[in-house]
Amino acid sequence: MDNASKEDLRVIRTKEAIRNTFEEMICEMDYEKITIKELTERARINRKTFYLHYNSLDDLLLEMQNEMAKNFIARTKDLERPRDMDKITREFFLVSEGAGRLHEKLLCSGSYHYISRRITSEIMSETWGSDGQRKNVDPYVQNIIMTFVSQATIEIYKQWAADKKKIPLDEIIKLTTTLICSGINGLEKSNKTK
Repeated sequence: MDNASKEDLRVIRTKEAIRNTFEEMICEMDYEKITIKELTERARINRKTFYLHYNSLDDLLLEMQNEMAKNFIARTKDLERPRDMDKITREFFLVSEGAGRLHEKLLCSGSYHYISRRITSEIMSETWGSDGQRKNVDPYVQNIIMTFVSQATIEIYKQWAADKKKIPLDEIIKLTTTLICSGINGLEKSNKTK
């Protein structure tokens, strides 16, 4: 193994240690209480090593958020908004459950509220922006629809998690889809009668 390969492997391992430790800390405590000092101690690296990879905890968190958003966007890229809202809602729950405790903490914890809104905004602008522009949808109406869909879905997910997920996954997906799509269908019916 040459020196470049060894160094790449060290970089990969170091970044994994930083991210894994950060994820553990997010699941244990509020973001505001996480410090670089404690993170580096737990990850068994020095602070300089952390700063070789990230400028701040915010940068690390942003990288993780972007990955979460890109995963959802990739899984729903071929779905049309709002027509395929049932499939999009299903994917939201499947992605959220597949991402585990970290995703749940970021969506459900009060101290992470601004984070979930930032992820949601990125997803909506990435996925709805082009659809609305192609269909000449009023951007202000589109903003209201996006807000309704995203916030209703997240709030249902948060309540489901708070209730310890007593409703089976397929049932909560069906319930959420029915609630979301009935709202959208009602809007479409209202627009057709004008």
